[in-house]
Amino acid sequence: MEVNPIRRVWTALTYVLLAATALLMLIPFVYLVCSAFKTNDDVFRSTFLPAGDGPLGADWSRLTIDNFRRLFTEMDFGRHMLNSVFLASVTSLLATLASAMGGYALAKFSFAGRGFFTNFVLAALVIPAALLIAPTYQLLYWFGLLDSYAGLILPGIAPAFGVYLFRQAMVNSVPDEILDAARIDGAGEVRVFFSMVMPLVRPMLGAFLLITFLGTWNNFISPQVVLQSSEKFPLSVAIAQLKGVYSQDYALQMAGTLVSIAPVLGLFLLLQKEFISGLTSGAVKG
Repeated sequence: MEVNPIRRVWTALTYVLLAATALLMLIPFVYLVCSAFKTNDDVFRSTFLPAGDGPLGADWSRLTIDNFRRLFTEMDFGRHMLNSVFLASVTSLLATLASAMGGYALAKFSFAGRGFFTNFVLAALVIPAALLIAPTYQLLYWFGLLDSYAGLILPGIAPAFGVYLFRQAMVNSVPDEILDAARIDGAGEVRVFFSMVMPLVRPMLGAFLLITFLGTWNNFISPQVVLQSSEKFPLSVAIAQLKGVYSQDYALQMAGTLVSIAPVLGLFLLLQKEFISGLTSGAVKG
């Protein structure tokens, strides 16, 4: 079977473009890894590895692991890591559960005002998050939740984005006949939800859990607005505080950033299959 020459060229160009894009996206990560093993002075003297006469034109003797040692001696890195793990884990779990419940209600229950609430969720998607910082701060102040983890967790446990994603996933992936059969057999709504609905939208659960975990882990603005006690700071804020009065220790920041992405990378590798499947499961309009 003869292959169309134009199609062959187009396929080759596609692979070249994808490879170039992947390489371009890897450059910041390579810079991060190289900078994490350099001294603060060498960060600005060379782009990647320190220049020298060694292999790859680098002076390998000037690389150091001292930045990683200083993370645990000059700052309470372990505490801030635990803060980030706690905030990201609790927020992502609660947000996933609440979003799944909201999406299930909008997809499978008939009640007065369902269309209004669905449109309200859609309208909430277009509101920039930055516009909500001031009113959220005021509400947290009224309820006495400033400088607390509850003040960071509660505003994010029912995102409109998650409710709409789960609504779409349940419209497309959860047949009404299965739910009706379970109810006829005597299953209550709680059992139907956790035993029937949740397994059917497992890909979306993994995808949204990962998205929410990443968003909370990388959240930089909200912890600075809500928290005042430095011992409660997550890694995103604590690493940014690694600076002196007259200078900033970029090498130490790079080392901290490199260590901080390890849990996120591990979670992504664990849930990458669900992440891809979950995004496609909600892509068809119901």
